[in-house]
Parts: sequence; structure tokens; C-alpha cells
Amino acid sequence: MEFRQLVSFLAIADELHFGRAAARLHLTQPSLSQQLQRLERTLGVTLVARTSHEVRLTSAGRAFEVEARAIVTRLERAASLAREVAAGRTGTLAVGYNFPAGQHVLPATLTRMHAEFPGVTVALEEKRTGPQLAALADGTLDIALVYGRPRTADFRHRHLLRLPIVAVVGQDHEWAGRASVPFAELAGQPCILFDRAQSPAMYDAILSSAERTGIRLDVAHTLDDPGATSILVSIQPLVGFASASRGMLGGSAAGGVRPVAVPLHNPVPTVDLYAVWRGSGASPLGDAFLSCLEAVDPEGEPAATADRNGRTR
Repeated sequence: MEFRQLVSFLAIADELHFGRAAARLHLTQPSLSQQLQRLERTLGVTLVARTSHEVRLTSAGRAFEVEARAIVTRLERAASLAREVAAGRTGTLAVGYNFPAGQHVLPATLTRMHAEFPGVTVALEEKRTGPQLAALADGTLDIALVYGRPRTADFRHRHLLRLPIVAVVGQDHEWAGRASVPFAELAGQPCILFDRAQSPAMYDAILSSAERTGIRLDVAHTLDDPGATSILVSIQPLVGFASASRGMLGGSAAGGVRPVAVPLHNPVPTVDLYAVWRGSGASPLGDAFLSCLEAVDPEGEPAATADRNGRTR
């Protein structure tokens, strides 16, 4: 049984006239008759009764019509779905992100995605940079929004924005009321740092600023949870680090105590946010996401566009 035989039969069932059915399918009447005959031989039943005065479906033909129409509809839907997926217009895309991406990039990007690609579901997962890149490598994520340009040819990337890194202290800390603090003053402060594997670019930016200033950080604690860092600095005289986005917009700590973000200067440590995908190239769904992402500028300026290799154009 062939798909075209089902289509031919349904055209006859709709028109109840071989001439009109043949014209509808752009076939000759003999060709249409042959399609029907082959279908009836395959089934071993007569589907259409034809006389010089009328064309009608037999009882077997009426029963077969219901199922044949359902089969053709499902096949057409399957073909349409395949084309939509191939064009990046439907399916599920796994996107990892960090706090600044969630604040500055994703809202406008997802709004545009919903408007232009309503059939695409974006599955979001918040992770730090290291875990995101690991998930990208093993295929768990399709696109990662992370700190730092990847140093491997396995990934491609696009720069999104640059963020200052701020100190995070409790409300009773001696820095809490200051507009900004020279980086060199960290020499006398016990700090909370995180494992480098969690966010290499931010870690290196902090240590590089310390080296430029000629100081050595006093790392009293190592914590990989930004929320736990906020809690600890709120109850102890410690200094943590965060992007300006998290420092200024992060939630309250335990008991409703909100840590204070203090800008650092001389130098101002900064970290860059990138979109990263596998070097084999983004999928059609990934291309759809990147096309929406490149039109979004978190800082209010016209966004630069880039090709799939991350080259600005």
C-alpha cells in the first residue's frame, strides 16, 4: 500500500467523480483508475462502485475512508513537523544561564523567541560557568550563557556584555556605607572565594586584580554557592565577590538581611558574558535562539550581529 494510493482514493471519495478527482491531483483518469485498482488488489476488497451514471463508495470503502483519512492527516502532520524542526521553528532547546544572563539577556531574548518561533520550547537551567560548559560538552545543554571566552576549539562563542565585579559585605561591615573601595584595601580583609572550576573567568579576574595591585587575598572560606556567600557575609565580617548584577539585584539573605554590594576601583575587576555553543555548529533551533539573542542589547545600544562562528559583522 502506497501513500499516493491513499491520496488517490480520498480524492475519489471527496469528489465522487473520476474526472474531477484526476484534475485535482493533476493526473489522467486512467492513472487515477490504476491507483485505485492497485489499492483494491492490495486490500482484497472493492472500495468504489462505478457505473455510467454514478460513483459511490462501498460499505468497505466508507469504513476504509475514515482510517485512510486519519493516516494521510498524520503523515502530512509528520512531514510538516519534520520541516518545522529542520527550519528551527519547533522543538526543545536546552539553554544554560547564570544570574546576569537571567537579568539582562534572557527576558528580551525569550520574548522575541516566543513571537518569532512560538513552536520552540526553551528549557532553562541556571548553573555556574564550569558546570554549564561541562553540560555543553556532553550534550546536556545546547547553548550556555557563561562568564569568559572558552579556550577550546570545541566551542564557538559570541560576546554579549561586560560586567564589573563588586565586593559583597554585611550591613554592619565597615565598608557598608562607602560608595566604593580601592581594590588594595582587600589586603586587610578576610574573603570568601569560590573554587576556580566553578567560574574560571571571574576567579581569574579577581586574582589578576589582586596581582596588579600587589596584594595577596586572605581567603578565609571557599564557597561555591552565591546564596550561601550572601548569608555568611551578613553574619560575619567577611568580603565576598559577585557580579554587579547579582550584587545589586540579588535576593535577601536568611532572616531578610540583605548584603551590601560595594563597587571596587583602582582597578575595577570585570568579567565578560558570552553565549557559547558546540564547535560543530548550532542546530536549527540553536540558530533560531542566536538570531533572537543577537538582536538584544542589555545596555541599550544597537546590538552588533555575528555569524555562527562568532565573528562580528
